[in-house]
Amino acid sequence: MPTPATPSAPKNTGDNRTPAAGGETHVALTFEDQLRIYWKKHSGTVTAFVVVALLAIIAKGGWDYLAAQKELDIEKAYAAAGTPEQLKSFAAGHADHVLAGLAQLRLADESYAAGRANDAISGYEAALAAIKSGPLASRARLGLAMAKVQAGKTADGEAALKQLASDTTEAKAARVEAAYQLASLASVTGRPDDVRKYADQVMQIDPASPWMQRALILRAGLPVAATAPAGSTPAVKFPAPKGK
Repeated sequence: MPTPATPSAPKNTGDNRTPAAGGETHVALTFEDQLRIYWKKHSGTVTAFVVVALLAIIAKGGWDYLAAQKELDIEKAYAAAGTPEQLKSFAAGHADHVLAGLAQLRLADESYAAGRANDAISGYEAALAAIKSGPLASRARLGLAMAKVQAGKTADGEAALKQLASDTTEAKAARVEAAYQLASLASVTGRPDDVRKYADQVMQIDPASPWMQRALILRAGLPVAATAPAGSTPAVKFPAPKGK
């Protein structure tokens, strides 16, 4: 009678242990087990890092809020400055802010309108120190040039106007007005050729500008130089007949 075959031992599919030399058994760790072990070893470091990151975010948010609030307060203070004294106080208290430059620009315009040329020059220079660039800076440069003309520094003023009118990086509005002012100065000082030249420059910069019409009026007022053709004989005027 044949001996029945010995059945093989069933495999335990749930046992992840791997036999090793010497009868030892190694357990294959799951991801959750590895994460748990890592957390036990480094939980303090991770927690500290998270706390620092959160504090940095909170600090930045607080700083941004304070900066925005400060900017809003400065804007409100500028809006409330309605008199020259208040504008001067605002400009002195916020010297490094662009709105201080705008306050100085307003003060300089008032000085120029009142005929205080030296005060206007100082004001426009202070405005440029704060504004640096952009349309308002171009506007301040135009005012400074005109204030120099008003102060009797005509050569310096005209040189500044020429520079402004020719610089394509400056604001178009300032450039076209500078060209017109040059034409106007040329008209006052009896330089018809310069009037025509700067009127043409106004047209080149911005033919749709209101300054274009003024430049054309200046040009239309120039005397017409009548030139007789070469070799022609001047016409002889006869006296009008007398009545009997």
